[in-house]
Amino acid sequence: MSKVDELKRLIGEAETIVAFTGAGISTESGIPDFRSPGGIWTKFKPIDFGDFMRSEEARRETWRRKFATHDTIASATPNAGHRALARLVAQGKMPAVITQNIDGLHQASGIPAGKVIELHGNTTYAACLDCRRRYELAWVREIFSDGERLPVCADCGGHIKTATISFGQAMPEDEMLRAHQATAEADLFIVLGSSLVVYPAAGFPVTAKRNGARLVIINRDPTDQDSIADLVINAEIGATMSKAVGVN
Repeated sequence: MSKVDELKRLIGEAETIVAFTGAGISTESGIPDFRSPGGIWTKFKPIDFGDFMRSEEARRETWRRKFATHDTIASATPNAGHRALARLVAQGKMPAVITQNIDGLHQASGIPAGKVIELHGNTTYAACLDCRRRYELAWVREIFSDGERLPVCADCGGHIKTATISFGQAMPEDEMLRAHQATAEADLFIVLGSSLVVYPAAGFPVTAKRNGARLVIINRDPTDQDSIADLVINAEIGATMSKAVGVN
């Protein structure tokens, strides 16, 4: 039996599947990752959340970087890997997708927003850090294009930032709780495109395995958790998942 056939069998036998996705599923849609050679963080040092809060220049640089990369993310579309997960959600077999990604492609693939647990937030819109009012990026871009003027909240005057979790920023409590609950209920936990080096997020596959779930890791390169997985596939996510689920 091939590894893809084994994956298909595990999916067929499972009652409650949870996916855990990282940058690798989105690179197949043309979005560069952060950590690999040539990734975003090899070109720019991440801006710490504390620096963002303290420094106007740090806030300006954050928005410069955002708008320098925004069009790449905005023009990306879901690939076969995203569509395969959307099929499993539609079939009722996958109640949750836990993601480290911030690009919104799972929702764009047709997965209801309530079933996508975004551990690191979402870069497709902005929010006030104080009152949490949502702002669309087109509005922020218009403000910033006027001499790099920083956007401030119309309701409370707070700093506005993309709705992502930055270095030094607390993980979102509600999303972490939902991810823990989904992981505890899974009998099959599929990791797709994550290097599994960023904690606490990378702890979810270990938790799933300890709770008795079968663990599948699909990633381009080996991970430190391969030794505990029931199945490891080092191949393209889109091609692998589309064959296992039966979508194009």
